Amino acid sequence: MESHVPHKQRLWLYVLTALILIFLVLPTLIVIPMSFSSANSLAFPPPGWSMRWYESFFGQEKWLLSTWVSLRVAFGTMILATTLGTAAAYGLHVGSFALRGTISSVLIAPLAIPSILLAIGMFFVYASGGLLNSMLGLVIAHTLVATPFVLITMTAGFKTYDLSQEMVARSLGASRLKAFFTITLPQLKFSVISAALLAFIVSFDEVVISVFISAGPNSTLTKVMFSTLRDDVDPTIAAVSTLMLIIATVPPLVLQLLANRKREP
Repeated sequence: MESHVPHKQRLWLYVLTALILIFLVLPTLIVIPMSFSSANSLAFPPPGWSMRWYESFFGQEKWLLSTWVSLRVAFGTMILATTLGTAAAYGLHVGSFALRGTISSVLIAPLAIPSILLAIGMFFVYASGGLLNSMLGLVIAHTLVATPFVLITMTAGFKTYDLSQEMVARSLGASRLKAFFTITLPQLKFSVISAALLAFIVSFDEVVISVFISAGPNSTLTKVMFSTLRDDVDPTIAAVSTLMLIIATVPPLVLQLLANRKREP
């Protein structure tokens, strides 16, 4: 029988975990009060409070246009990456072919390759194919980066699902495709939603590849932020960062709350 370790003996672990979380999260949270600063430059703590930098964000065309570009690319990436990643995870889970491990490794390889190398490669491929500074090129590039996250998430989801339910549906006359969409997919909806959110966030936050292959009217929000940091730094950057932080954190938290409520008896 496994002995229970008292909480007092694990106090050091709790303290260490809390310190690590503070170290990781605090620099991000500092950006939030800086976005409400009345100063003309980035300063912490703020000398006063103002909404002027949010007004600056919503009042400048470059920010609004780039935000719209990022949202469209992120939605396109979410749809494409979720579709491809879910299909790949399903095929790898139910398949028994010899190259299954190799194919899985190839699909998640973008996670191990530095973004700068992917960006350079895509730049030269896109330059020869006429995809530079295009929405289609951005969606394809971001899908390449986001699909591994979908694949990993959906692979975990399929491992917790009993495929015998799908087999029963097929034995009653349903095709594999119909059984997948009517039996399997609805029961993995939280995994699918989580994977889709991950794809959206990965695309929306991606900067290195966007710097190389986007420009002009098709510049993403992260590309404009990078250019602004290089040329003209003001607290509008903090306001943009705060808005991106909200987009990246609130939907996953809401999803987690809904999933926890669903599991409650």
